[in-house]
Amino acid sequence: MTVRFITDYPAAFIPEIKTLVVAELHLGIEYDLYKSGIYIEAQRKTFLKTIDKLVKMTKAKKIILLGDVKHKVPGSTIREDREIPLFLQELSKTLKVILVKGNHDDRLEEIIPSGIKMVSSHGIKIGKYGFFHGHAWPSKKLLSCEYLLMGHIHPALEFVDKFGFRSIEQVWVKGNLNQEKVKKKFDMKKVGKLNLVILPVFNKMLGGVPINKIKRQELIGPILSSDLVDLEKSNIYLLDGTYLGNLKNSMK
Repeated sequence: MTVRFITDYPAAFIPEIKTLVVAELHLGIEYDLYKSGIYIEAQRKTFLKTIDKLVKMTKAKKIILLGDVKHKVPGSTIREDREIPLFLQELSKTLKVILVKGNHDDRLEEIIPSGIKMVSSHGIKIGKYGFFHGHAWPSKKLLSCEYLLMGHIHPALEFVDKFGFRSIEQVWVKGNLNQEKVKKKFDMKKVGKLNLVILPVFNKMLGGVPINKIKRQELIGPILSSDLVDLEKSNIYLLDGTYLGNLKNSMK
């Protein structure tokens, strides 16, 4: 597989372009938790430590943050205005950083340091790889890609044992867009292989959305709520690499 899932981490690595990919940092969610009576330290240092470990494991030269770098929407908190620039400055010392704008990233361009590249929610194409957040359609350029990587839906599975105990685990989702339907919708004669990879959240405090318990029309984002992808046929993997089969099997 050209896109590698890093075992036990919600991060992907693409050796061909020496790039790490993570989604859903939601820096600043600690403030919401604080207002609810839960004290969590700012996650900047923790995230930097984890990413540094991933860089040493993979020898990555670049990182793509696949949307929702910040948490509060609309606007931002004082903590986000302070922590996010510091986080990005530190990250950019060792990596080329590309931000893909997510639905939580309004006014992010006002606080990011100079030298950090930020692209629209319609994504960016690098070679045969396309990167977009997922709350908006990817640009037509991305539809010529072999692989599309997105975040946005916080994928997880809900497990229930015979006693009724429930647990929710983060998962990777690997599926395909229907090439003929994409051609028709976007009036294109030729498209790429369009392998779709949906990343789990990097910030584990967000939890996850149990995709085996909701209907397609309840999924957020135009790609997954359309008929361009049959999510039930998608392959599901736990973060430790365990293959769970396709989503349809997990919905029984």
